[in-house]
Amino acid sequence: MWEAQLKANPREFDAAWKLARAYYWLGGHGPIEQRRADLERGITAAEQAVMLERDRPEGHFWKAANMGALAESFGVRQGIKYRGAIKESLQTVLRIAPAFQQGSADRALGRWYFKVPALFGGSKTKSEAHLRKSLGYDPNSHASRFFLAETLFAMDRDAEALEELRKVIAAPVHPEWAPEDREFQDKARALLEHHASPR
Repeated sequence: MWEAQLKANPREFDAAWKLARAYYWLGGHGPIEQRRADLERGITAAEQAVMLERDRPEGHFWKAANMGALAESFGVRQGIKYRGAIKESLQTVLRIAPAFQQGSADRALGRWYFKVPALFGGSKTKSEAHLRKSLGYDPNSHASRFFLAETLFAMDRDAEALEELRKVIAAPVHPEWAPEDREFQDKARALLEHHASPR
């Protein structure tokens, strides 16, 4: 539907960013052999949204999301290729609308600082700071709390990390993000069980 709208009217901003969001989902959940191409299509759609409305956060955010998924899923070369552009897009969202999608830009930057090696600008301390800031917009964010747990484990703060995992499991599912929330709850249960098992 959004592809058709955008083809009929290339200046349809909402169709462009919603198409980028849809491709992001497909890039993580669609047929494995199509995921890379879907994420690349997501970047293209997001770039079109940015060109149409440079001062709106949606295009910048979903561009970063699609690039981030490529960087995480398709090797070091993709990570190096998109590292700077991801950070720049997320910082743009923070300048335009820091509260966008309940602090999604801070959440994604927290993930960026966690995933990127320290040599290239990564920082567990900055990861924690951005994730906690995102929780200021939405204390029940399953994604932010799960990512925070992973950061805390990496900082050898296991007791705090385990508490965050319990909060992920206990938090109510948001109607708009139900599939994602349930996925994070499943991941939290698995990680909690892993750390509770004798080693």
